[in-house]
Amino acid sequence: MNERLAITPLGPYIGAQVENVILSKPLSDAQFEQLYHALLKHQVLFLRNQPVTPLEQRALAARFGDLHIHPVYPHAPDVEEIIVLDTHDDNPPDNDNWHTDVTFIETPPAGAILAAKKLPSSGGDTLWASGIAAFNALSEPFRQLLTGLQAEHDFTKSFQEFKYRKTVEEHAQWLKAKEKNPPLLHPVIRTHPVSGKQALFVNEGFTTRIVGLSEKESTAILTFLFSHITKPEFQVRWRWQENDIAIWDNRVTQHYANADYLPQRRIMHRATILGDKPFYKA
Repeated sequence: MNERLAITPLGPYIGAQVENVILSKPLSDAQFEQLYHALLKHQVLFLRNQPVTPLEQRALAARFGDLHIHPVYPHAPDVEEIIVLDTHDDNPPDNDNWHTDVTFIETPPAGAILAAKKLPSSGGDTLWASGIAAFNALSEPFRQLLTGLQAEHDFTKSFQEFKYRKTVEEHAQWLKAKEKNPPLLHPVIRTHPVSGKQALFVNEGFTTRIVGLSEKESTAILTFLFSHITKPEFQVRWRWQENDIAIWDNRVTQHYANADYLPQRRIMHRATILGDKPFYKA
């Protein structure tokens, strides 16, 4: 039996398409090893024609580690680890900004697996950007400036209270999530715990300020970094087809879900893999 995965890079810095594997079935150790190392190298992987049930998606994600349960997003029936992102006119998307998932917790996700369930007739692409490529493109003096700095990440920057007032229950859930997730600090430059590569680890979705700097200094640097990391040179863009799956390394990437499809509907299922505490090591 041929267990060799076909891996085709989509760009020099980020993204690869993977073929010759069926994700609805349990992967052999050899297949998983190839997938894992491809993820470390390319940061985001794409696979076409991979219909999976929520249970199968959860089982695949669990091969990578323990799974996160989101504090406010709804989940698939009886599978609380699978978030349902169902966006339409009555529930417009809130992920149409550049962000790294769930950086408002002490151990932000190591990765995520996203499955396309229902798509608009056109639009709804997702873009990923490489924090590693963005870091490597900085000048040495600017890297030195950022070394050792910490930034604050805040749940409420993306999950704003007014969006969660439709029902008393929804607002109560938001208040509980806010209380459980106070603002916290992560290094501006993060060292990948496996590859040892350095990456920028600030994102427009959740990063509010760089501590130790004046408000003007912090704003100026964050504005530059948010713009810098999303340069097209560091990106890959995926045009979804139904039953596509994307797997990404959340520790060193950001992504943006293009919200150009309303009033049409888009349904995605996401499994989120818990990570470790971000650190910087020279």
